[in-house]
Amino acid sequence: MSDSDMHNDEDNAKVLAEQLEQANAKIAQMSEELDGLQIEQKLTHKLAAAGAIDLEAAVLVAKARIDDKTEADIDSCVTQLRKEKGYLFGGSTHVAVPRKTAAAKDRVTQNQTALEQAAKKAARTGSRTDLLRYLNLRRSAM
Repeated sequence: MSDSDMHNDEDNAKVLAEQLEQANAKIAQMSEELDGLQIEQKLTHKLAAAGAIDLEAAVLVAKARIDDKTEADIDSCVTQLRKEKGYLFGGSTHVAVPRKTAAAKDRVTQNQTALEQAAKKAARTGSRTDLLRYLNLRRSAM
């Protein structure tokens, strides 16, 4: 073996050592990311089972509160979050509030029933005035 062969072997060893170090750093980073994803998945499952309405917000708040990454810590965080931020969860405290479009929906339903009644009356009586009333109602409904 000549000096140039030994020098090339040393250079190759340095390059391989650097690549190994980079690969180990990448593995460590990916391991941390995997742990974070597993914690987030556990939180998501626990919060969904607890009845979270806004799951994304609940997960973000819970992730900010978790110190240890143990199962008991996740469970205690979910129960504490359910007590302190009850609005994130469904349950008996949820009050049904009429939607903004409820009045319009009722109006459409009333118009539909009035239209149906006029159609039935026109068909039953055969009167031209009842038929005209039905047609006017139908035109105003559309």
